[in-house]
Amino acid sequence: LGYPNVGDLSAYIFLLVMLVAVVSGVGGSLMARIIFKLLRWKSGFKLMFHHLFYVLACAFLIVSIAYFFHPGIMGSGKDLMTGTLFSEQKHLPAYSPFLRIAGPILSFATGAAGGVFAPSLSAGASVGSVISGLFHLPDTESNLLILAGMVAFLTGVTRSPFTSAILVLEMTDRHSVIFHLMLAAMISTLVSYFIDKRSMYERLKEEYVKELG
Repeated sequence: LGYPNVGDLSAYIFLLVMLVAVVSGVGGSLMARIIFKLLRWKSGFKLMFHHLFYVLACAFLIVSIAYFFHPGIMGSGKDLMTGTLFSEQKHLPAYSPFLRIAGPILSFATGAAGGVFAPSLSAGASVGSVISGLFHLPDTESNLLILAGMVAFLTGVTRSPFTSAILVLEMTDRHSVIFHLMLAAMISTLVSYFIDKRSMYERLKEEYVKELG
């Protein structure tokens, strides 16, 4: 992604990192749970028409939201991440996280090729951006909350806190805030546990094993 500026941080920023971690952890775990529920429901379709109608309905919803409301629902969200981290537009509208969550749900749950890693990072970035805007934080602290949101949201989906933190660290080379990001990852793990005790990937693995058996 690049090298965002995260210097000159205030002492109270840890409290906001924790807030972002809670919100992102809940969002990530809920998104993963909804995707799994939709995939499980879709697996019960008996007729090809049902599958076709479901895919068309999801595609129609995505296109309609993008055309009539905001195109932010489309794509992996890389432009959102780079835009908030490296431009003057740090603070996104409050609806941005909902768009970034709705997109992966409607696309991944159809069984289409793709993944949830990049969309999860962009959803977390939007959470951090919105919260930093609510508190009118300066650019450096906004960048930190954006990174914390990326880590926490991905942790909520994967339940892999160390992997999520290291992934974002490697993408940004901001090792000076490793403690902030690890804190976000651990809090997200704890919060996500109350939403669902297992990750989406664990549940999908069980479903695939059942199909093979």
